[in-house]
Amino acid sequence: MQFEGIYTPLVTPYRTDFSLSEGALAQTVEHLIDAGVHGIIVAGSTGEYYAQTTEERLDMMTRCAGLIKGRVPMIVGTGAIRTEDSVMFAQAAKAAGADALLVATPPYAYPTGREIALHALAVDRAANLPIMLYNYPGRMSVNMDEECLDRLGRSPNFCAIKESSGDINRLHMMARDYPHIALSCGMDDQALEFFAWGARSWVCAGSNFAPEAHIALYQACAVEGDFTKGRAIMSAMLPLMRVLEQGGKFVQCIKYGLTLRGIDAGPPRKPLQPLNKDDKRELGEVIRTMNTTISTITGATT
Repeated sequence: MQFEGIYTPLVTPYRTDFSLSEGALAQTVEHLIDAGVHGIIVAGSTGEYYAQTTEERLDMMTRCAGLIKGRVPMIVGTGAIRTEDSVMFAQAAKAAGADALLVATPPYAYPTGREIALHALAVDRAANLPIMLYNYPGRMSVNMDEECLDRLGRSPNFCAIKESSGDINRLHMMARDYPHIALSCGMDDQALEFFAWGARSWVCAGSNFAPEAHIALYQACAVEGDFTKGRAIMSAMLPLMRVLEQGGKFVQCIKYGLTLRGIDAGPPRKPLQPLNKDDKRELGEVIRTMNTTISTITGATT
């Protein structure tokens, strides 16, 4: 499988009682497909999989497959501490019709590179689907090191990696030493650099509410090869990225951004709390300014 374009880690919209808002979920999927995203990721961190029961995660897989209806690829996250649980989620994802899997380092366990590889290989054997690895040491405490990548590179199913370390030297290493594992940007403020180093996809939570802006950057850099235009778009997006990353309110900002698009994504599940009025006002202003600037650059409405 070739990962090309913008892949949106889907939010899970909730009602005020934290039950799933089926209507808002359906609206979000249609909004993303209509906007032109290239794939949808179910059960990513942005979807709050960690705050869901096993039954809820399994329901989301089948429900989203029914909403997407094969119009874009569906990638399903298998995140769990226990390998056995990740294997179970991978098998369920395949049964639900997933096109690929997102496989991360098991959190909290602090595994070695060899142990991460054995975990991922167990998932691979169980489902035999294309896999995007997910390297995020900021949450998992460890990197998918060279030993891990060397082991996984032997299986053709490990065809991409969402690189979220923020370490520009790792980006260089991946591009130079592991060209058979396609780079996918997982660090939003480095998207321009990822595209310059050959990345063909970007997994970006902000595309839940601003798919047009994210697609514009991908189009300029990866499709047109116009990095002058890309730098201008990236410059317009950086204030948004700063707001998203500050103060540990990432999921809350994504959900409120979608609400500003007319789709009530509801609150995050506890322990997270919704944005306050000042945070909402700041996010709204940043989004409006970004959209106006990018419209001027591209000549399109965002």
